[in-house]
Amino acid sequence: MATRAALFDIDGTLVDTNHLHVVAWWEAFRRAGHTVPMSTIHRAIGLGSHDLIAHLLGDERDPARDEGIGAAHTELYAEYFDRLAPFEDAGDLLRSLADRGWRIVLATSAGDAELGALRRAIGADDVIADIAGGDDVEAGKPAPDPVYLALEKAGVPTERAVFVGDSVWDMEAASHAGVRAVALLSGGLPRTALESAGADEIYADATDLLARLDSSAFARLEDH
Repeated sequence: MATRAALFDIDGTLVDTNHLHVVAWWEAFRRAGHTVPMSTIHRAIGLGSHDLIAHLLGDERDPARDEGIGAAHTELYAEYFDRLAPFEDAGDLLRSLADRGWRIVLATSAGDAELGALRRAIGADDVIADIAGGDDVEAGKPAPDPVYLALEKAGVPTERAVFVGDSVWDMEAASHAGVRAVALLSGGLPRTALESAGADEIYADATDLLARLDSSAFARLEDH
């Protein structure tokens, strides 16, 4: 078993999906009679479905309608499944880390329905050891539960792992779990927001991180 684990978020980190989610959520809210600005939705991407709805609509909403809004988003987003595009070098980044002895585990808020499409987009199933999905935990990001589950699946302690994500929820979840947090700007959030949420390092995208692996948190952990 590997002695180090590289834990990766998927949406906005490995696959270019954040803005597709924004459009799908915008339309799902509109169908339910809610007007939510896309910029506001964008900042909430990365939360699980229930938490995202509660975060954006607040306590004054009718919770009985949450399931219908979530179902509408799932239906709308599924229209993109056969067109999801990975970020450049996303698969190569995972393979490079695997070659260096890292156990690759994906930790995502995505449910089972979309994980297949995301994995096809990444095209690196040969090095992905396991997945901690949104349907596998009781509390999603920013709670540390997805990170703890990913660590369990990887079989390593917190000090032997690095988490890579693109959202403030990713950074908060990793920080709460005591795992080194690396942020990518590919999800569209500002550097300052990611730093405030606990990012230890920030890179432009998967290509940038791949090019600088030898000076990254991954290399420093390899030295210990």
